[in-house]
Amino acid sequence: MINSNEPLFAALTDDETPTMSRLHDQLVAAADADRLLDVAYRTVDSPVGTLLLAATDQGLVRVAYQLEDHDQVLQTLSQRVSPRILHAPRRLDQVARQLAEYFVGERRDFVLPLDFRLAHGFRREVLGRLVMIDYGRTETYSQVAAATGHPRAVRAVGSACATNPLPVIVPCHRVLRSDGRLGGYIAGLHIKAALLSLEAGRHPDINSAPHTNFAPR
Repeated sequence: MINSNEPLFAALTDDETPTMSRLHDQLVAAADADRLLDVAYRTVDSPVGTLLLAATDQGLVRVAYQLEDHDQVLQTLSQRVSPRILHAPRRLDQVARQLAEYFVGERRDFVLPLDFRLAHGFRREVLGRLVMIDYGRTETYSQVAAATGHPRAVRAVGSACATNPLPVIVPCHRVLRSDGRLGGYIAGLHIKAALLSLEAGRHPDINSAPHTNFAPR
């Protein structure tokens, strides 16, 4: 796995950095042309922290919050998808642009190819339902379970949401408990509340929402 953010690159002088950047771009292009690049990744800053984005030739395969440990996420991708991973920001420009538009309230739907290979079985079914929950709307864990044809699989829906490999893009934050409480979220309930506030047209405050997790219902 090649990363241009390693200390070797960080030690370059300002005069050398543009040259190394061009060389890195050439490396990415050559790896792509020779089909040696299976997973491209980059990070983007957002109102909910730094996000790691990773994509295969089939589509976006992973979005990870900073608290998930980006290095560990990349290691897992190397094991579950391919060890041929390269820091290739330009391959993810469209994803980064659409996320930026979403966070400033200018985008309601993501128009992106998605690679769901990290989800299997019932969890994959749940993700398919989540993408059908419209911007600004919510469903309960029970409603999602019923929509998949498994009305008693409420906890399994919660597990699928908790392991969603594409948070924000596949909106598991739009799933709530039957009593209206938030439930759980991989990045914390303050982030879930902030995303819901954004979609409700309110200015999100990621520091004011509760941090307590609750079981799905």
